[in-house]
Amino acid sequence: MPKNKTKILVIDDDPKVSWILSEGLSSSFHFLSARDGIEGIQMVATEKPELILLDIKMPGMSGIEVLERLNKIEDRPEVIMVSGHGETNYVVESVKLGAAEFVNKPFDVQEIEIHINGVLERKKLKSQVSSLRAEIQASMSFGACIGDSEPMLKVKSIIEEVANSDLTVLIRGESGTGKEIAARMLHQSSDRKTKPFVKVNCAAIPRDLLEAELFGYEKGAFTGAHRTKQGRFESAHKGTIFLDEIGDMPLELQSKLLQVLEQHEFVRVGGINNIHVDVRIVCATNRDLELAISQKEFRDDLFYRLNEITLQLPTLRERPSDITLLVDYFLDKYSKLYEKEPIQLSSAILDKLISFQWPGNIRQLENMIKQVIVRNDENIIHDLIAAAGRHPLPSGGSSLAEARVETDFSDLENQFAMKERIGRIVAAEEKKLISDVLNKTNWNRRKAAKLLEISYRSLLYKIKEYKLNDAK
Repeated sequence: MPKNKTKILVIDDDPKVSWILSEGLSSSFHFLSARDGIEGIQMVATEKPELILLDIKMPGMSGIEVLERLNKIEDRPEVIMVSGHGETNYVVESVKLGAAEFVNKPFDVQEIEIHINGVLERKKLKSQVSSLRAEIQASMSFGACIGDSEPMLKVKSIIEEVANSDLTVLIRGESGTGKEIAARMLHQSSDRKTKPFVKVNCAAIPRDLLEAELFGYEKGAFTGAHRTKQGRFESAHKGTIFLDEIGDMPLELQSKLLQVLEQHEFVRVGGINNIHVDVRIVCATNRDLELAISQKEFRDDLFYRLNEITLQLPTLRERPSDITLLVDYFLDKYSKLYEKEPIQLSSAILDKLISFQWPGNIRQLENMIKQVIVRNDENIIHDLIAAAGRHPLPSGGSSLAEARVETDFSDLENQFAMKERIGRIVAAEEKKLISDVLNKTNWNRRKAAKLLEISYRSLLYKIKEYKLNDAK
C-alpha cells in the first residue's frame, strides 16, 4: 500500500459495501474490510486505520455497541456511521457516542468521498490546532534548555540534526539536568510533533505491572483484567515514546523491548496476535549502563540498539554562564504562576548562585527560585545553599563573579531582547493559528472559537488585536 493513502476500515456485514468503495475510491484511499463488530475491533488494534465506516445494523454486535467499545480505546479513529432507511432513531444515539457523521444507505460513492474528506479535514485541523498550541506552550516550557554556553549549543545542535530521523536516542546525564525536556524538544522538532508524546517512568511502575503498562493486555489475561487495554506503545502510535530510567527496566522485559525496536511489533499480555506500531523511541538514564552490562543487569544487545544516538546533557556546574538566564526565566515563570510581583535578585545573590556546585542541577535551581518567589525573600538562598551541604567552587568562583559584574548591563540587555523575541514569536504563531482556523471555517467565528477552545469574546478581541480581516 502506498504510504500516502489513508487507511479506512469498513465494518459492514455486506461485503459489497467495501467492494464498491474500493472500486470507486482506490486511487485516494486504502480500504480494509471487517464482516462483524468483533473482527472490526480487532482490526482497529492491529491495522491502526485513520477512519472507520461503521454499519449500524449488523448481526451479533450492533454498530452502536461497536462504537461504545471503540470509545474505550485511547485516541480511537474517527467514525462515520452508515444507516439504512428507517434507522434515524439510531443516528442521534450514535452522534451522542461521538460519531463524526452519518450516511444513509443506499449511498453514492462521490457522496461518501465528500463525507470522508470532510471528516479527515476536520481531524487534520484539530491536530494542527493542538500542535500549534503545544509549540506555543513548549516555547515557554523548555526552561532547562535555555542557554548559549558551548555545552548547550552542542545539545541543541544534535537535537536539530537528528529530530526528523527515526534513530533511537539515548539521553544521558545526572538527575535534574532536563532529560525529559530534551526528549520533548526532540519530539516537538520532529515530523511526529502532531502525534502523541507518551512518557513511561520504568522505575516508578512495579516490575509486575510494567509489561502490561507498556504493551497492554487482553481481557482475562490475569486477575482484574476485566477488559482489553491498550499499552503505552499503542497509545504512542505514529508519535514518540519516552522511556525514562531505562536502566531500571527488568531483564525479562528488555528482550521484548528489543523485539519492538527490531521488528516494530509485539504481543499484548495474554494475547496471540502481533500488533504493529510505528513509534520513535527515546530513552533516558542516569545509570552507568556499561557497568550494568558488566554486572549482567542490562543486555548489551539492547544497549547498542538504544545507543544509535547519544545525547549527553551537561551538568549545571559545566554551564555556569547560563545560570543568569535560567534564573531570569524561572523568576518570570513563577511570578506569573503564583501571581506575585517580579523580583530582581541582587548581584551578591547571583554571584552565590553562579559559584554554587548544584548537585541537583537545574531542578535544584528551579526549586530555589520557586521558594524565593513564594516567600518574597531572596535571602533564603543563603539558608537553602547551606542546607544543601555543599560549598562554592574552590576556584573560578571570584573570576566568574567579576566577569558577571563587568557584563551585567549587556547581559540584561540580551535578556530583555530575548524576552521580546520570544513574545514576538508567540504572538506571530497565535496570529497565524487564529487566521488559519478562521479561514478553514470560512470565518464562522463561533465554530472557530470552539476549535481554538477559547471563548467567543476572546476570539473577537484577538481578531481586533491582530487586525485580522475576512478576505472574502
